[in-house]
This record gives sequence, structure tokens and C-alpha cells, in this order.
Amino acid sequence: MLIFNGARTLEFNCRFGDPETQAILPLLKSDLLDVMLACVDGNLDAVDVQWHAGACATVVASAKGYPAEYEQGLIINGIDDITSGLVFHAGVQRQGEHFITAGGRVLAVSAVGESLDDALNTAYAEISKIAFDGMHYRRDIGRTH
Repeated sequence: MLIFNGARTLEFNCRFGDPETQAILPLLKSDLLDVMLACVDGNLDAVDVQWHAGACATVVASAKGYPAEYEQGLIINGIDDITSGLVFHAGVQRQGEHFITAGGRVLAVSAVGESLDDALNTAYAEISKIAFDGMHYRRDIGRTH
């Protein structure tokens, strides 16, 4: 039997493109550059890091077949229709006047709300405005019921 004392790290995520980060940074009220420079200088304890109240939720849109083989070069419609969320481009390229798919994890939509339910409802409403052939996203993110 293994016995652990104290906290353990299961995963360390530090890439700013990860959906986990995309659900946290929109709530940061402080200037991210100030926070990062304080980390580099070793004086983060001197920075008063401020957060917005509420919650943020992120929903990822993937290409059909992801994480195995998936088609690329499909036109993405609706990105410009997003009004109450943030679109994070992951597997997206610009081709002329169009955005096209260029990866398995194509994009994510993050939304902020007063509660997790508010943020989720907005994120799902916003991502439903986006479409490309074979687009797929989970519909149970953050849901407890």
C-alpha cells in the first residue's frame, strides 16, 4: 500500500494554449506581464494578484476523427459572429478571406459569467455560432447534472 503525505502533482500544464489556461486567464484582473515579471524576478509575493469575480468556462471544438486522423483545410464559419466570448485559435489558419481548419483541436470558446452555469450557457451559445464540416465538441463540460 502506498501512503502519500501532502499534495502531489498529477499534471503540470504551463502552455498558454491549453484549454485549462483559457478558462483561467480571462478572470485575471491584474496585468499578466507584471505577474510574469515578478515570477522571473523572484518577488511574486510583492505583487497583489487580483481576480475578477465569477467563473469562466471553455469549450473546445475538434475536427472529426481527432485525436486520430482528421481532415484539414475545411472552411470555418461563424468566428466573426462571437460577441460574448473569446475565441482561442489552435488548429486554425487564415486562407484568403477564410479561416480554415489546420489541426485536430481547432479552436476553443471561453466565456465569463457570474456563475459557472452562466459562463457555460454563454460558452455553449457562442460555440454553436461556429461551424465547419465534422465539427464536434463535448456538451457535458462543467455540467454536474
